[in-house]
Amino acid sequence: MFWGDWLDLRTRLPQVVASGLISPIIYIVAFGLGLGSTLDAIAEPVAGQNYLQFILPGMVALSSMTISFGGTTFSICGERLYSKTFEEVLLLPVSPMALFLGKMLAGVVRGLMTSATVMLVAIVATRLWVFLNPLFLLLVVLNCAVFAGLGVIVGLNVKSLEEVSLLNNFLIVPMSFLGATFFDPQTLPLLLKIVVYLLPLTYTSIGLRAAAYLPLSQFPWYSIPILLLIAVLLSAIGAYKFAHQQD
Repeated sequence: MFWGDWLDLRTRLPQVVASGLISPIIYIVAFGLGLGSTLDAIAEPVAGQNYLQFILPGMVALSSMTISFGGTTFSICGERLYSKTFEEVLLLPVSPMALFLGKMLAGVVRGLMTSATVMLVAIVATRLWVFLNPLFLLLVVLNCAVFAGLGVIVGLNVKSLEEVSLLNNFLIVPMSFLGATFFDPQTLPLLLKIVVYLLPLTYTSIGLRAAAYLPLSQFPWYSIPILLLIAVLLSAIGAYKFAHQQD
């Protein structure tokens, strides 16, 4: 399953990488350089030397989420709703879990390719190599797995591309701003803090930020099992959907 998607994906590598790069670069310029110069004059960030460094891990999390989810969802929707080749996938003599994992891994690769480009931008902007440590990369992979898995489930359930756009507007776009990408969730009121910590992107953002800038003793180790648990739950749901899918 994964190899079939990879053969299709490798013919469109520049488009895949570029599609998730525009928004993070805009946010880096507008918030990191524009708004950041003002914020740096009045406050010191909890991680990193300035606000630009503070938001860069969040931009990596944001790009991996957007492409892993969007690329996976649209890939499955294209097979189900337009090319009408998804029935052939359902007839393959492999287990439903294998079907899910193959599609999810393709989404993980999409997210990692875009994340790698954003990390390169971050290294050039800060001249720091902290974004390449193993803990940082592990969190990026887990984040891609979570949102690629969510993308598979959404792709199996939607009836049209309009529904995909609707879910993107009500799920992914709000999470992009509320998932601790631009702020420290510890500064929020209790009610908002509860909402923010219900979002998986929050654990990725705070984990990436700590992995990049803070001592290992201050790393939020709970973020890894939480993201792993979400990925496992989505795998179980996705396998169940594949086992009962009718197209």
